[in-house]
Amino acid sequence: MSANSAPITPVILSGGSGSRLWPMSRAGYPKQFLALHGDGGETMLQATARRAQGEEFTAPLLVCNEEHRFIVAEQLRQAAIQPSDIILEPAARNTAPAVAVAAARISQYNPEALMLVMPSDHVILDEPSFHDAVQVAARAADEGALVTFGVTPDAPETGYGYIQRGEAWAGNAPGVYRVTRFVEKPDRDTAQAYLEAGDYAWNSGIFLFSAATYLEAMARYQPEMLASVNAALDNSQQDMTFCRLDADAFAASPADSIDYAIMERTDKAAVVPVDMGWSDLGAWSALWEIEAKDENGNVTRGDVLLHETRNSYVHADHAMVATTGVEDLIIVATDDAVVVANRHQAQDVKKLVEQLKREGRDEHNLHTVVHRPWGCYRGIDLGDRHQVKRITVKPGEKLSLQMHYHRAEHWIVASGTARVTIGENSFLLRENESTFIPMGEVHRLENPGKVPLDIIEVQSGSYLGEDDIVRFEDGYGRAPQR
Repeated sequence: MSANSAPITPVILSGGSGSRLWPMSRAGYPKQFLALHGDGGETMLQATARRAQGEEFTAPLLVCNEEHRFIVAEQLRQAAIQPSDIILEPAARNTAPAVAVAAARISQYNPEALMLVMPSDHVILDEPSFHDAVQVAARAADEGALVTFGVTPDAPETGYGYIQRGEAWAGNAPGVYRVTRFVEKPDRDTAQAYLEAGDYAWNSGIFLFSAATYLEAMARYQPEMLASVNAALDNSQQDMTFCRLDADAFAASPADSIDYAIMERTDKAAVVPVDMGWSDLGAWSALWEIEAKDENGNVTRGDVLLHETRNSYVHADHAMVATTGVEDLIIVATDDAVVVANRHQAQDVKKLVEQLKREGRDEHNLHTVVHRPWGCYRGIDLGDRHQVKRITVKPGEKLSLQMHYHRAEHWIVASGTARVTIGENSFLLRENESTFIPMGEVHRLENPGKVPLDIIEVQSGSYLGEDDIVRFEDGYGRAPQR
């Protein structure tokens, strides 16, 4: 980066659902929150945030949907990364409004600050090359360019859009080129022609520009969108550590991507070609491509037993998965779903998710483990008039003060110490101790200890849905449910 370059604020977009990576990725807990790549110790959101740490970067700003806010905050806390802002989208309006909100927020304290816009769910294997490309792009962004990162293609990929580069950027930014055109996902013959031409790159969806330059482009090409975004930010509310946008104003914004809304219209579009081991992990086959393989071309995760199996990806999340006499398969097993697909048709997993939605099933939305700001719970058994859950409460956290109209609950402490409130009474429960909460009784569960609290909850009643909650008090800014 040049010595006089403005500071760079990482802007991380975390709004995707990752339906092509079902059943691991689900709407309530999508792929950016999973540790799918590498040794499994770092989620993709954490890897993205860590990738943009260092003296040239400020604290990151994140844009996510409201339902994921506590997951985002907790994963950043675990990675010891303090964000400058977590902005909550009340509705999905695609990337152009999301980035405009970030630009407007950043411009409140430094309009000339550069923004490195990154999706939260991409893999970059060669991070030094990525950082070199950021330095190159920053020089052009200082000169008013709207820079995108074009990944040098190594195959005629039909799953990505393409960028054709033109003449060199006429400024003090060698290695940057003007964009001739953006191209939609091509057929295989066209993709092969692009590969042979040598002046095309994959569209990575990563951008670098100043907040001022982006807002100027928005004012010129998308004034209605910018007006909605500004109104949403002007009428936003600070909720704990989150910036909650005004829902009506943001919903009024047209929905569009950066490419369509700005990059394909502006004369300031520029591209930095870079070979950085990039993948958007758009399907299970992409994980097979980037992970280390055994002598038979297989990639495995979890408890997997293979015999006469070749060129396959097998992921066992819960129980052992064994295969014999197969090849070119994707097999992913969780505790409530198993998907088996031809590796060359892995993109079609999304169609299975669409079918689940049409049939009114919930497997596309939530795992059996459901994350909450206070911890999580796992469904163990469900009958007509009973349900069993294992509830884990983090140290120092507590559930809302609540009651239920249609169910009673029995709590058994499996480990840790619980402070239980039932009506006017409050008392401690320790391991192997239990209590009963009658239907309609106001109650609360909290963990006063230093270690996680695990309890078994047995619900009984005529209706066991999660929406049978009346909240009287909540420490997480959640709207009352009645």
